Amino acid sequence: MEGDISVTSANRKSAAITGSARKIKDNAADWHNMMLRWDRLNEDGFMAVASIINMRRAQSDQLLLNNSSSPPPSSSPQHVGGASELQDKCLKLQEVVDKMAAVVTKMARLMTSQRGVEDLEAFQFGAEGRKTPLFHSWSTSEFGEISQVLLDSFRQELLLKQTILQEVAHTVTSDLCMVFLSCWLHQPFIPTQSRLRLEALLLETGHRPL
Repeated sequence: MEGDISVTSANRKSAAITGSARKIKDNAADWHNMMLRWDRLNEDGFMAVASIINMRRAQSDQLLLNNSSSPPPSSSPQHVGGASELQDKCLKLQEVVDKMAAVVTKMARLMTSQRGVEDLEAFQFGAEGRKTPLFHSWSTSEFGEISQVLLDSFRQELLLKQTILQEVAHTVTSDLCMVFLSCWLHQPFIPTQSRLRLEALLLETGHRPL
């Protein structure tokens, strides 16, 4: 995904639009920027989850070694963090998840803004809506439908992140740790279709050239 879209840059000057169209176009730019913010947080969270898992595995290996009568391996010793270091990593992950929750809250506000645009359009043009599209081909309600799908996806993904946060430091099973790490990285509730929907939104509103 490309860099931030500014609503005060040339894309605003190139099309002197106002009213509902202006609001929808600004919302589209905000969706793009928030998804970029989410992706950066996801990378930070992945590093934190990986650190927690590696630390827990090292602690588990050390415990097995201490309980074993066999001599220690000749390879270089693995770093084993203490409880305070593990807590620091968990606090870092908590910070990331809290920031992700703030992003989803802002996405919900965008959805509220979009519903406001739809209510205004219904008041102005009746139940059938305007006769001509605001941009290229989409009806006003289609912007709301796309926004709702995106919001639902990120809400579900946030719930998954919160579950991983609660469980990852207490999990000793290697396979389950790998599941947590994979789920965090690949974000199953934000599939490729979500990215494509955003690109379609940016194309329709003129942020991307057709």
